[in-house]
Amino acid sequence: MAWNDTRPLSPHLQHYKLPLTAYLSITHRITGVANSAAIVLLVLLIASAAGTPESYAFVSGIANSWFGSLVLFIFTVTLYYHMANGIRHLFWDVGRGLDLEDAKKSGNLCLIGSGVISVITWMVAIAS
Repeated sequence: MAWNDTRPLSPHLQHYKLPLTAYLSITHRITGVANSAAIVLLVLLIASAAGTPESYAFVSGIANSWFGSLVLFIFTVTLYYHMANGIRHLFWDVGRGLDLEDAKKSGNLCLIGSGVISVITWMVAIAS
């Protein structure tokens, strides 16, 4: 049987615009992995405190640098986003908020809420 070059090819993901819920689902998985990596870094910081003063000074120096603060801020955002989206999924598990419009609203609430709560957390942390 010969290949028919005139038939249309199946569209790929590049031809579709994914809905917000798909992006939020992907982001939820990515933040879960990022939080696991961040926990490892947090354990290293705590373990260095149990070690020598030099090891703690080295690790806390990195954590207190601009880069360390940026990593900690991103960790804060991913943690709050993952928690908010997890709560959203709990509501879905009991059958609430499954309508398309409700899913979009709760998704936007997760994004905005995690950003706002992260900024508030850092404002409180810096002020104290």
